[in-house]
Amino acid sequence: MNNVRFCPKCGQSLDDGAKFCTNCGFNVSGMHVIDQQTVSHPKQNLFDSATEKINGWTGEDKMVPIHLGTMFSEVFKSHSEAEAEALFIVGTSKTTPTLEQVSDSPVKPWLFSRVLILFVLTISLLVGSIYVLNGQKMYVGLISISSLAVPFSLLIMFFEINTFKNISIFKVTKIFMVGGVASLLTTLGLYQFVEVDQMSIVTAAIVAVVEESGKLIMIAYYINRINTKFILNGMLIGAAIGAGFATFETAGYAGELGVSVLLLRGVTALGTHTLWCAIVGAALALAKGSEPLSASTFQNGSFIRFFLLSIALHAIWDAPLISDMKKYTILIIIAWVVILVLIDAGLREIKTLQQNQTH
Repeated sequence: MNNVRFCPKCGQSLDDGAKFCTNCGFNVSGMHVIDQQTVSHPKQNLFDSATEKINGWTGEDKMVPIHLGTMFSEVFKSHSEAEAEALFIVGTSKTTPTLEQVSDSPVKPWLFSRVLILFVLTISLLVGSIYVLNGQKMYVGLISISSLAVPFSLLIMFFEINTFKNISIFKVTKIFMVGGVASLLTTLGLYQFVEVDQMSIVTAAIVAVVEESGKLIMIAYYINRINTKFILNGMLIGAAIGAGFATFETAGYAGELGVSVLLLRGVTALGTHTLWCAIVGAALALAKGSEPLSASTFQNGSFIRFFLLSIALHAIWDAPLISDMKKYTILIIIAWVVILVLIDAGLREIKTLQQNQTH
């Protein structure tokens, strides 16, 4: 029987001459060839089981290793303004790379953290002017910038994650502003057909269906208009719609309830509309592929699963169940796990496209 090399850490089969495991990243260089029967498959933890299940919806039945330290390692390194400017000029007819030039390496976004720092600095100055210098005219500015901070910073992160670099920051900003407001208007239109009074489990589910459907309409519109066929493109478009929705909704709540809601909604924005819509956008692009957007796209099993998952996350978020902060923390973690699986699917798609092009 021929010997086959397997990773001693996760059991993944290894290509001849491989130095690192493609599944878990374990260094296998210089190791002896081992037989599959001698490999001990470690017991999967909750995250491994969850990523394997979710990854099955994308067409691959194996777990996705989560390495947040590696993904965000560039955040803590020094970067020049020239590097930031180089990231912002992608997506034009002259700066969009060919498929061969697109990287399928693990994404390492960092620019979003600098954008978030700028927002924090601006908010600090506004707070100081209001509460130290009694500059009440800065009140509206505080609401606007605070509402924008986390959603827009997350949007920049998804802009960086789109390694195709084929959607410009100008186009992303248009989708964020026009699409965000349009999704709110669409949602308000759908609310004309339902009545929501006191929040309960049932009304939370109704709100989730209405709002996610309203945002889906705009996500589908822009995916069809741009005619994108890549998962990471769909994720970026969805994130732009969700970030716009979150920004304008938070500003509305702050104008009605006061600035006290800004901190809570700012923190919880790490796992709400921007991520929910990014999931839906990626799923819609996955279902669409290179075909035109049609009714059959929305009947695709993978899309339906991810869309229902986003509705469920939204409904549970609003529902009066367990302690709010415990519930929010769990739901934010779940949303991020789904996003990481879809990012992996997007990078896998790049590798497949490049391999098919060379044959």
